[in-house]
Amino acid sequence: MLAAALLSFGVVFLAELGDRSQLITMTYALRYRWWVVLTGVGIAACVAHGVSVAIGHFLGLTLPAQPMAFAAAIAFFVFAVWTWREGTGGDDGGVRPVREPRFALLAVVSSFLLAELGDKTTLATVALASDHDWAGVWIGTTVAMIVADGLAIAAGILLHRRLPEGLLHVLASLLFLVFGLWLLFDGALGWRWVAVGATAATVLVATIVAAVRFVRARSVAAPVPEASPGIA
Repeated sequence: MLAAALLSFGVVFLAELGDRSQLITMTYALRYRWWVVLTGVGIAACVAHGVSVAIGHFLGLTLPAQPMAFAAAIAFFVFAVWTWREGTGGDDGGVRPVREPRFALLAVVSSFLLAELGDKTTLATVALASDHDWAGVWIGTTVAMIVADGLAIAAGILLHRRLPEGLLHVLASLLFLVFGLWLLFDGALGWRWVAVGATAATVLVATIVAAVRFVRARSVAAPVPEASPGIA
């Protein structure tokens, strides 16, 4: 079991570096407290890899990747709209209330679970469980997921300290939209080049809009030079 756990940890940890799961985790870390995000990641990883181990070891089947990708895409579109409305809602000048941890936990678990089922790390878990001790594979892959996404949470915390809240909401909404587009066109429909074009166009438009708003904000905030006093 120990050998299976160590092997599974190494495989999944390396596969998670730079994967969309890390970006999703960092996106949530921009909005919610780190312990809520980490708890949600832990629950989702335990469930997702538990299902993968059961499928690989006991059933020898494969996960339905396309339906899972389609469901995850719809979920990310919903989260993108939700986050955008939170960031662009009316500002009453007061301090925003702290979001309820139970709703944050539900959002993290549900979206992370949908994104993981059918992902390459989950498929790797299925393959590992078919040839190695199932308990060791489950433990190793779950711990690897938590450690790898813990690094993403740390990155999200650093960004949260350096960027204003309104910008964080817009950035999180954009990331959710990009994830949804990629999962829809690439994962659900299998249109890789359409996914690349759609996500690239979305990022390009968002960058142009952000640059225009930044220039306008600076021009409005620029001090007007005072006229020289006349000679009495």
